[in-house]
Amino acid sequence: MMFNKTTNAPTAIGTININKLENNALLAWFKRNLGSIIALMFMCVGLSLFTNTFLVNTNLLSVLRNNCVNCLIAFGITCVLIGGGIDLSVGSVAAASGVLAVRMANMKMGGSAWVQIAFIIFIALLFGAAVGLFNGYVISHTTLPPFIVTLSVQIIIRGVSYIMTGGQPTQCSNEAFNNLGTGYWLGLPIPVWIVIFALIILFFIMNRTTFGRHVYAVGGNKEAARYAGVSVKSVQMRNFMISGIMAALAGVVLASRLYSGQPNVGEGFERDAISASVLGGTSFNGGIGTLSGTVIGAMIIGVMNNGMNLLRIDTYWQYVVKGCIILGAVYIDFLKKARSLKK
Repeated sequence: MMFNKTTNAPTAIGTININKLENNALLAWFKRNLGSIIALMFMCVGLSLFTNTFLVNTNLLSVLRNNCVNCLIAFGITCVLIGGGIDLSVGSVAAASGVLAVRMANMKMGGSAWVQIAFIIFIALLFGAAVGLFNGYVISHTTLPPFIVTLSVQIIIRGVSYIMTGGQPTQCSNEAFNNLGTGYWLGLPIPVWIVIFALIILFFIMNRTTFGRHVYAVGGNKEAARYAGVSVKSVQMRNFMISGIMAALAGVVLASRLYSGQPNVGEGFERDAISASVLGGTSFNGGIGTLSGTVIGAMIIGVMNNGMNLLRIDTYWQYVVKGCIILGAVYIDFLKKARSLKK
């Protein structure tokens, strides 16, 4: 970059180069997510034509609110996939975190209501981080596949949820806590603001920090990253901690929206989260993906779920549709990988 001798400020040449880099990155993102963007637009147009309730304000806000849980979990899944891993324990972590949060919300604690809520969220996120740290430690220090490790942890944490509740839902009597999932702020559901806040923080971590660059490096080529001086084990552990934290936050939001901690919720959450990540351009092979793309993928899943309910499609057929979408997204990712190898 060239500088002006009197002001030591970047000249127009440097500014143009920076703008070119930003424009190229934006263009690459748009190209990678073009198919998802078009699919989302077609779904919205189609549902607005075939139903009378899709574009109703209450339905759109409901879609946003209901999609927040999947979006939060998908953020964590995206980070793990970029790093070359997979996390199947997120649904169980969400359930256990919700149960833990409700049990704490029902306790008599001093201080203001919002201080109590902040403390409850902190403890729940600490639980998610601990589970993520365990996943990351086992995976990074052994040769066990992430699929097997996180599947085992999924079963363990699900059992912990049932043990804490005796297999029964725990009703929440704390109105301030329940308002976290059902309330509004500035015309938008509070969970939407939580998603926006989480997106900003994770976007900064993944795109503006050394750790974020290391996650992409490890996912792209673990051995090359290790030779370049990257602490692969540390990156993997912290990456799974992010996934655990996002799953725990999603569990808190869900529990407050349901007015209860339910040990059986979260089954299949990892399926929708992985679908959202892959539909948003994240590669199963690692090293490729964006959180903004995941938002688009999550919106596709949310609009699709809402649309199938509005069209009164049988629940069993909804499973078939979702399975086909996952298979199609993975196949598209395979084609992109094959095409890049040919080049």
